[in-house]
Amino acid sequence: MTINIHAPTRRVLMLAYGTLFAWAYLPKVARAEGRDPRLLVVVLRGALDGLATVAPVGDPDWARLRGDKALALEGASPALALDSFFALNSAMPNLHRLYKAGAATIVHAAATPYRERSHFDGQDVLESGQVRPGATDTGWLNRALSALAHGERAESKGRDAFAVGPVTPLVVRGPAPVLSWTPPRLPPASDDTIMRLLELYRHTDPALARVLEERMGLAAIAHAGGMDSMKPGQPAPAGGQAAQVRAYFAESAGAAAKFLARPEGPRIGALAFDGWDTHADEGALNGRLAALLAALDGAIAAIETNMGPAWRETVVAVVTEFGRTARINGTDGTDHGTATVALLAGGALKGGRVIADWPGLNDANLHDGRDLKPTIDLRAVLKGVLKDHLRVDDRVLAGNVFPDSAAVKPLAGLLA
Repeated sequence: MTINIHAPTRRVLMLAYGTLFAWAYLPKVARAEGRDPRLLVVVLRGALDGLATVAPVGDPDWARLRGDKALALEGASPALALDSFFALNSAMPNLHRLYKAGAATIVHAAATPYRERSHFDGQDVLESGQVRPGATDTGWLNRALSALAHGERAESKGRDAFAVGPVTPLVVRGPAPVLSWTPPRLPPASDDTIMRLLELYRHTDPALARVLEERMGLAAIAHAGGMDSMKPGQPAPAGGQAAQVRAYFAESAGAAAKFLARPEGPRIGALAFDGWDTHADEGALNGRLAALLAALDGAIAAIETNMGPAWRETVVAVVTEFGRTARINGTDGTDHGTATVALLAGGALKGGRVIADWPGLNDANLHDGRDLKPTIDLRAVLKGVLKDHLRVDDRVLAGNVFPDSAAVKPLAGLLA
């Protein structure tokens, strides 16, 4: 849910899941080069455990740090080797296939400039591109698009939008025109999402907070009685909540790809998936996180399939507000951390690499004694994609798209 920037209205609470936003113009410079690039930014709200997604199996402190929760190359759920040091969670075979084919890149130990642990502020910094939260009401992707020289309009026959979405995420808010679409299938809200909403509304809207508390009680009763397995008007996918999340991710991402792939369609979009706040029962091997990663893997597969021939000119950037603690907590989960992974996929990439300046997992090397230390600025990754894929100017990137970031140079060599 988009709850990170401003207190949501009741309508937002009902409708704000995972909206796709897309720009309506083609990048002029790229077209002059004979290219027709596509960019899809996927935001994972809640903070992804990068160590449980891409494990440093070659680090001598890894197994000690996570114990029997550590991904390994052997065992019941063996991780998928990427190189001699890193391995991918076994829930993501499609991403592994793309990596081996040179169409996926992983950037590890990456973070935004944010060093605190508030979801709301972390998401604000991630999406605004600023060095601190609350500094602007526009997003870095929109500002990047505003700076591009406009080519011909991507849409034909005068269509201004392919649908109307109720909420615009900060990353695409701003002066550049956007089109919006909201998928018809809504994912089930996680317990963590509901609790965060409840805490927010206790301070801003006590009446709605009471309604949420009552709804939680009804949901618990319905779940105990087996009454929550069907949705009005359509059957839920077999397999319960995990299957619903997989279906939602695949449907949303696949629809985004279909829009971006059309000759007359938009070329740049953003999509958000909630639910990554794994404080308890994280389940990196076969639980909740593994299910989420499998859903994300399915979403990437849906993008590749539905992009068709346009996949070769596509970059998908998967980012999150921060990572999670290096150690497992007392409830078999992970708390808010710092560095994490950024995942890149697409036929336009020079992939098959893990890009990392590995900080190590020895206690002395952990950030604040608890987190994976950030060694790569996420803005450098995003700058590299914007510069080489969309041809956004260096000065614009440093001064407008990511203000006060002149010292953060674009990561070169990401594109084929």
